Amino acid sequence: MTNALGKRKVKKFTNKMQAKLLLVFCIILMAMTGLVGRLVYINRTDGERYAKKVLSQQTYTSTVIPFQRGSILDRKGTVLATSEKVYNIILDVKNLLEDDKYLTPTVKALTECYDSITKDSISELVKTKPESRYVILKKDIGYDDMMLFKEKEEKNDNIQGVWFEEDYVRKYPYKTLASSVIGFTSDGNVGNWGIEQYYNEQLNGVNGIEYGYIDSELKLEQTTKPAINGNTIISTIDANVQGIVQEHIKSFNEEFGSKNIGVLVMNPNNGEILAMASNNEYDLNNPMDLTPFYTKKKISKMNDKEKLNALNAIWRNFVISDTYEPGSTFKPFTVSAGLEENIIQSDNTYICDGGQTVGGYTIKCSNRSGHGTVTLTQALTLSCNDALMQIGEKEGGEVFYDYQTFFGFGQKTGIDLPGEAEGLLISEDKMGKTDLAVSSFGQTFTTTMIQMVSGFSSLVNGGYYYEPHIVKQILNPGGATLKTVDKVLVKESVSSETSKFIRNAMHLTVEEGTAQKAQVAGYEVGGKTGTAQKTPRSDHTYVVSFIGCVPADNPEMVIYVVIDEPQNVERQADSSIATKFASQILSEILPFLEIY
Repeated sequence: MTNALGKRKVKKFTNKMQAKLLLVFCIILMAMTGLVGRLVYINRTDGERYAKKVLSQQTYTSTVIPFQRGSILDRKGTVLATSEKVYNIILDVKNLLEDDKYLTPTVKALTECYDSITKDSISELVKTKPESRYVILKKDIGYDDMMLFKEKEEKNDNIQGVWFEEDYVRKYPYKTLASSVIGFTSDGNVGNWGIEQYYNEQLNGVNGIEYGYIDSELKLEQTTKPAINGNTIISTIDANVQGIVQEHIKSFNEEFGSKNIGVLVMNPNNGEILAMASNNEYDLNNPMDLTPFYTKKKISKMNDKEKLNALNAIWRNFVISDTYEPGSTFKPFTVSAGLEENIIQSDNTYICDGGQTVGGYTIKCSNRSGHGTVTLTQALTLSCNDALMQIGEKEGGEVFYDYQTFFGFGQKTGIDLPGEAEGLLISEDKMGKTDLAVSSFGQTFTTTMIQMVSGFSSLVNGGYYYEPHIVKQILNPGGATLKTVDKVLVKESVSSETSKFIRNAMHLTVEEGTAQKAQVAGYEVGGKTGTAQKTPRSDHTYVVSFIGCVPADNPEMVIYVVIDEPQNVERQADSSIATKFASQILSEILPFLEIY
């Protein structure tokens, strides 16, 4: 505000205003004094009660209690995989440094008990992590090793700052036994391949926890929520049979060699797998080790990607994951399809002149000069390509393809293992006359070993196709049965009459035909040989095989042997290599299976 002369009028701070300001200040001062007084009063009268209330809401400590992963057993209770309790040595650096008298005796006790723990390593931790409450000094020690330190600790109260954390480590007592079936685990109890992967959730449990808190009386109260351990898996594998099979594979490769060998033994009457093996059986306790398969020099030249590819090839289950052309072991399926559709009859005969000209191609029989007139049974026992091509032509592409899929080819069997392949078929709309002719005796399409055994089992067991499985039972941590895996009938594949015909033909094939090398003294064996030329055909490499059953008239076991590119032999295209190999295995495993 200005006066008439244009000068600003100055407002004065009067005595009255000073008095008001002083009054406000005094009121605020009195209020603060009252509040402080009230806090002092509460602290003296109820301070302990409020302190307890706050402390009771604070967590004091917590510790995870690890679960024990369930074991994997063979059908007779032999432990194939188990989790053993171990201990990790934990150092509480802050606690160690709370008093000068703790350091020297604690370091001395640790270095005397454990060679890998040095005075220098602890000194470094003291310098770099003085506030740390959790440092792992050593992992996976046993109970006896832990007690070495515990005994020293009990004798000297100045040994402080060290405690032991429980953990479990996966162990495989038989190392390479059934490795492609069992699989292994990685950090965090994660199953890789085999049963370990497929049944990972069943094998794993739930971690427990132990935690403490200060109650209203300022006392430490501890509460423990125990861990829930994993379930036990009882497999269908027979450890004795599996071991015998693996020994024979090893012996064959030491004497001759092969690109790969697969052997599958199954009960045809319920789909239980008794043995499943191939070349690359690795040590489950050290699955990353490449040295059994490659030289150190070759490994040193591999980059990380190449090493991973090499490991995946080793871990891969040849029996269910690899596909190939089955060759003449497929002939019983072609014949069965014709019988079921009444396209052919069991008393039919065929003239074999050494081959057929189909679609402009001459396709030869195994006997280039011809078998002459053969019966339907002889078409199988002599493995006559010419007769099979004639049967395939009568069936036609539609019927042939329908039965291929009906018998389970070109699709997964549903076995309880990861990594199952499907194989490739030529669809009926793309199947020309030449394709049909060659497919009739097991070429131009691919299959897996598990498909072949499942389908063949149904041909010889009366016509019942059972889903193959590798697990027999699941038990809870207390040993009670949670689940029994019963046989699963998927379909009825052929009539009892057709099955009887196939069984008789398979028996005669071993007694009089191409599979005589598969005979086993004291047993009636039935089976079929196979020789399949691999692609590219110009390489002249072969897969030889034998699929058989014992006893021939009422099978209790089916065996399938596949040898991919046998080495150091006179002639690779020789199915007797596989039949001899099968006979050697059968002569040893049949008594273990109590088949007489």
